[in-house]
Amino acid sequence: MRILLVGEYSNVHATLAKGLRTMGHEVVVISNGDFWKNYPRDINVSRPDGMLGGVRLMARLWSLLPRMRGYDVVQLINPMFFELKAERLLFFYRYLRRHNRHVVLCAFGMDYYWAHECITRKPLRYSDFNFGDQLRTDPSAVYEQHDWTGTAKERLNKLIAADCDAIVTGLYEYDVCYRPHFPEKTHFIPFPIVPATLAPRHESSSDLQPMRIFIGISRGRSAYKGTDIMLRAAEAVAAKHPGRMELVKAEGVPFDTYQQLLDGSDVLLDQLYAYTPAMNALLAMSKGIVVVGGGEPENYEILNETELRPIVNVQPTYESVFEELEQIVLHPERLQTMKEQSIEYIRRHHDYIHVASQYASLYSSLG
Repeated sequence: MRILLVGEYSNVHATLAKGLRTMGHEVVVISNGDFWKNYPRDINVSRPDGMLGGVRLMARLWSLLPRMRGYDVVQLINPMFFELKAERLLFFYRYLRRHNRHVVLCAFGMDYYWAHECITRKPLRYSDFNFGDQLRTDPSAVYEQHDWTGTAKERLNKLIAADCDAIVTGLYEYDVCYRPHFPEKTHFIPFPIVPATLAPRHESSSDLQPMRIFIGISRGRSAYKGTDIMLRAAEAVAAKHPGRMELVKAEGVPFDTYQQLLDGSDVLLDQLYAYTPAMNALLAMSKGIVVVGGGEPENYEILNETELRPIVNVQPTYESVFEELEQIVLHPERLQTMKEQSIEYIRRHHDYIHVASQYASLYSSLG
């Protein structure tokens, strides 16, 4: 098959492309590299800086139109698949729809259905938008709510979701937001990960090295993702137990730099308000790094995983993070089994070729 992957989110499309190519498919990735993260792509469509950035990007996209036709499948990473206003993206969606056989929409992150469902129906106990019945009031959550509801983004998302041939959800959270609206066309497929070749660091109670704890901080989204709370808890544990742990922070760095900083860590502090591990956490698990973050029962259920429990699940509070992290620091002998389970978890559910085969099966089923 000829496949065009449009847009990028945390290396999903670049990794999926590797898997599909290994299977013999012809794949082109067109994206902006997910901004500063600078993930690999075949066609770069980053928005130029300056007041005329939008105009210059529009001109480039127009010039690329002949290279965006004739595919068996076009897959959009998000309704906002290029760095343009929603009103301008409608033209490009209609062009892609008209000049290719099938279009697949991904539900991998922020969009109308994610925001609207968490605000209204509230299918999750906690999320980016709610704690139980209460809505979050921090500025980032309020901004995203207003950005995606009652706007051109909402209208574009609804149009594409209703019109496309299939919707792929990458996490349990997004599946429960889309499936009630589109039960026939919603398909859950886990995120793809290339297995790491790096051996995990072995830790024991007699190890003189401090435990290495890693936290990645997204620019401007620390409070929204809960990394501010996780960072405070980690700093408090480090202060209470001097010499027992080393805290490594990465903020707004390219993907290659992020990986270098991550390598050799024992524990990753991930998103506080998640039910499930997303791409950064899965990458860490492939390296034998234990994730502290989202590991709710629903995460294992949607994968039909009944044996492995490698994730240290925390509730969205400072106290929960402090308690769980302190127990890890005080009992390093527990880590080795969890590291081994983390690697096995990725092998079972997220191997990029196995995941690519699930995508290929979906594409073939579209006719």
